[in-house]
Amino acid sequence: MSNSQASDLASLPQKWSEEMHSIARQPILDPGGVVYGYELLFHADAETDGNEILASRAVLDNIVLFGVERLTGGLPAFVRCTAEALTERWVSVLPPDQTVLEIPESLEVTPELEAACRELKEAGFWLALVDCTGTAEPHPLLELLEYIKTDFSRLDVAARQRMRQMVKGSSISLVAEKIDTTEEYQIAQKEGFTFFQGFYFCHPELLHGTRIPANRMLQLDMLRHLQKEPLDLKKIGPVVLRDAALVYRLLRLVNSPMCAVRQEVTSIESAIMLLGEKTFRRIANLAILGEMNNGQPDELLHMALVRARFCELSAPHKGLDPAEQYMLGMFSLLPAMLRHTMETLAPELPLRAEIREALLGKDTDERALLSWIESHEKNDVPVCCALAKAHELNQQRLTQFYVDAVVWDATAPRRFS
Repeated sequence: MSNSQASDLASLPQKWSEEMHSIARQPILDPGGVVYGYELLFHADAETDGNEILASRAVLDNIVLFGVERLTGGLPAFVRCTAEALTERWVSVLPPDQTVLEIPESLEVTPELEAACRELKEAGFWLALVDCTGTAEPHPLLELLEYIKTDFSRLDVAARQRMRQMVKGSSISLVAEKIDTTEEYQIAQKEGFTFFQGFYFCHPELLHGTRIPANRMLQLDMLRHLQKEPLDLKKIGPVVLRDAALVYRLLRLVNSPMCAVRQEVTSIESAIMLLGEKTFRRIANLAILGEMNNGQPDELLHMALVRARFCELSAPHKGLDPAEQYMLGMFSLLPAMLRHTMETLAPELPLRAEIREALLGKDTDERALLSWIESHEKNDVPVCCALAKAHELNQQRLTQFYVDAVVWDATAPRRFS
């Protein structure tokens, strides 16, 4: 990489630092439902669209601007690369020990590209072959790879079998992308895939025709009390104390560094007094959500909190109530946590009728922000743009709020167990 190229990337061009690009992340989970890393997804703007070199440099600039660790919470970041990003060593601005460089299978492996990949691997980067089609011929970079990723839904059984044969006897991990149903996850796991990318964990098999368990009803009852202004200390304490696991989780959170309380808190009443009502509500909501998600992937909680924070930050720009929007975002993943339909859960939630309708999918002003972030998580940029235009929202500002929400969650302790 020339000195001028390095200078360009290091200085972050002013026009790009002032104008936010669309950025999203998608989790990559192991078989136990634990997040292994995140793929960072970017969308080129009108200036870079169609120009792969400019788009690639814009992507790298944005990653440097936002910070890899802030976007992934210290987990590996999977970043798609062009040939120029590799051969010109533009990716050198990224931290090698946190970055997986994704190499499209369609790239021609020239001597320059192979040499660059060897050098980057020696520097500490991990390499992944992406968009793998399961061809019979071994890829020229096979010996350098740590991962092979494929769109699971686009390959038939025979092609996936060829992929497994290709990596047999090596340490290469297979990553199945576009896994959006429990059935796809089960098939991919049975076939030997190591990691899974997609939103299958948001769509578990729901329990139909069954009542919400008593302990979940109790937790919903607690949420009702937490929404009252002011808190009724005589009522909230006894209600919380009826759930021993929740009390334990709540006191652990209150006594953790995230609260910075200087003395140990041993009762619900003292927690409220020391933290104040607003902070106690937030911590109690988090504890209840964590208890509701018991047994499900932690990423569900992280997604719920990112949605909640995003909706809260964006609410004033839509003329909506931030606290109410926070609850809307937080509750949007309750069906996946509790494995009950939203139609069953919504009537029990302590929300206005309009917010319950938004949770049920009704296209209202109250649901605009939630709809935007749901589409953004899937990197569905056209839908995001259409929603922003329809509701007179600034797309770049929404992207900034999303990043702020991701950083807010990623920099907090992994606190759900």
